[in-house]
Amino acid sequence: MDPVFLITGASTGIGAATARQASAAGYRLVLAARSQDKLAALAEELGGEERALAVACDVTEWSEQEALVTRALDAFGRLDVAFANAGFGGARGFGKGDVDEWKAMVLTNVYGAALTIRATRDALMESKGHLLLTGSVAGRRALPGSLYSATKWAVTGMGEAARQDFNDTGVRVTLIEPGMVDTPFFESPPEMEALQADDVARAVLFAVSQPPHVDINEILVRPTAQPG
Repeated sequence: MDPVFLITGASTGIGAATARQASAAGYRLVLAARSQDKLAALAEELGGEERALAVACDVTEWSEQEALVTRALDAFGRLDVAFANAGFGGARGFGKGDVDEWKAMVLTNVYGAALTIRATRDALMESKGHLLLTGSVAGRRALPGSLYSATKWAVTGMGEAARQDFNDTGVRVTLIEPGMVDTPFFESPPEMEALQADDVARAVLFAVSQPPHVDINEILVRPTAQPG
């Protein structure tokens, strides 16, 4: 029976690219996002309900994360990979941006990722599966005035904390840390030749394709032209 790959933030960018590459690799998919139109179109593209479920989910709501995993198990009977990918950024500068947007960013990027870990934990242990989290180069070096950077530092710590928590269960944990990626995350296209979402998706599939005794804990991937 084909393995099952769950992705939050799946409607665009890295999430959608990973869904397409995982589908090509033989995975059945559980695709979660708040953007239902794009999500439903992607699920249909990747085989419809027999191969790809589209599930509305606000990752900051525990009940919706629980329902997401329940839907996955009801439909496919197992969960082999969970990719906590939902997140967004904001303006740099602690005197800029809307404070309600700050709150939403922290809840989505940090609390939402933690809820994905909690919601998928039992199913991943049952399958001796794989947890992935989307971090960032910004979670390795502080960006001036960037609350987003602070949230990704939290995800960096969460990845290692989860690895230790899952130790001896057979579950592997990988933190994917992209540099600048040309995705809808940015309001305007990057000036340098940035990574494409497919480049990051290949890193995800590389990690999950390793034999069970190999755990790729971190993949930091920058555009060749990115200076920092």
